Amino acid sequence: MLPTRLCIMRKLPSVLARTLTSGISGSPGLPDMSEGQSPIHVNNVRRKLRDIVGASTNWRDHVQAMQERKALHTLLAKRQEDLPPRRMKDSYLEVILPLGSQPEIREKYLNVQNSVRFGRILEDLDSLGVLICYTHTKQEMQPRSPLSIVTALVDKINLCQKIIHPDCDIKFTGNVSWVGKTSMEVKMHMLQLHDGDYSPVLDATFVMVARDPENTRPAFVNPLIPESPEEEEIFKQGELNKMRRIDFSTASLLKMAPTAEERNIVHDIFLNTLDTRTVSFKSRKLPPNSVWMEDAKLKALQICHPEERNIFNRIFGGFLMRKAFELGWATACSYGGSRPFIVSVDDIMFQKPVEVGSLLLLSGQVCYTENNYIQVRVHSEVYNANTREHHTTNIFHFTFISENEVPQVVPKTYGESMLYLDGKRHFTAVMKEI
Repeated sequence: MLPTRLCIMRKLPSVLARTLTSGISGSPGLPDMSEGQSPIHVNNVRRKLRDIVGASTNWRDHVQAMQERKALHTLLAKRQEDLPPRRMKDSYLEVILPLGSQPEIREKYLNVQNSVRFGRILEDLDSLGVLICYTHTKQEMQPRSPLSIVTALVDKINLCQKIIHPDCDIKFTGNVSWVGKTSMEVKMHMLQLHDGDYSPVLDATFVMVARDPENTRPAFVNPLIPESPEEEEIFKQGELNKMRRIDFSTASLLKMAPTAEERNIVHDIFLNTLDTRTVSFKSRKLPPNSVWMEDAKLKALQICHPEERNIFNRIFGGFLMRKAFELGWATACSYGGSRPFIVSVDDIMFQKPVEVGSLLLLSGQVCYTENNYIQVRVHSEVYNANTREHHTTNIFHFTFISENEVPQVVPKTYGESMLYLDGKRHFTAVMKEI
């Protein structure tokens, strides 16, 4: 079972979430985010995105559609100050996934355990995050947006429900919560209908970036003006999130040596795996109830077809997240020997776009374990068959909890030890959040 603390939603970072989860459209002193808004059907989100950028629905026409977007360069702002400021409520959207009231769409979201496929939820969150940002930057006199808004980072997704039911309606809500010069932080929440009330399921923080019509250079976005002390706090948290990400990146084990405490952890693991029957640094022995890290991984290959393209004719980021999650889930399942449940997703950096036609190589690795928890890292790279070159596109971090206590994963090499420490860092950060 999930620990009690996982079933209690941590303080939701958006004013709108507080009003929705209480079942009240507004609260004294707080803005009514839903004012004048009608919920969008989940199937219409990507259609709206195509309309906003003028994307073609036919693959054969995509080159012409992208050529037509070049003319939108003249509509870009030269300075952020030239753009009208926006409020948080201006970008607020609600999206309905009617799994209960429209059973015909249920099949797409159903898994064999009779719950909702979380990978599909990741796709919906990614599309919604982009639409929220286009809503924030919308100019009334422009029928098409000159901006190319793409997902730069999934900062975190924390869940407070173990099971997402496949026969109850789902509501997604969200708004822009922080804005830089060319980037926007989006807070989104997912709630599910039970006994007439919407109960919180997860909250998510995405970071989107705006670029020019050809998706080659950064572009300015509308500033955000908080309207209340609560919104000031939300905006301030966005700044803190940015600084936290910078600090985490600076301290990366790919750049900096482990701390003294981490070095001791690695050395203790080394000592515990030495074969005492020999006097050799090379002779290693696996402790009881343990698995070598090299034996705790799975791999997958995906051919990227036009069907999975986004509105800019690259592979849809939500599709990449779904495939990575499903491999991560399978990795955790095969490792723990029982059904794992997702607890958190964090720190997904979109380093390089994936082109249609690419060979996508995914590698899932259990990198840290503790009691019932399994930390899985999925590495995504594209392979160019002509040049035989590999390029990393994404690193995904998933925290699962298993029904049973799992074996301890044990690194053997220095590189594996760094993966172990990185996994431990992500796991510790997730535990602090939830």
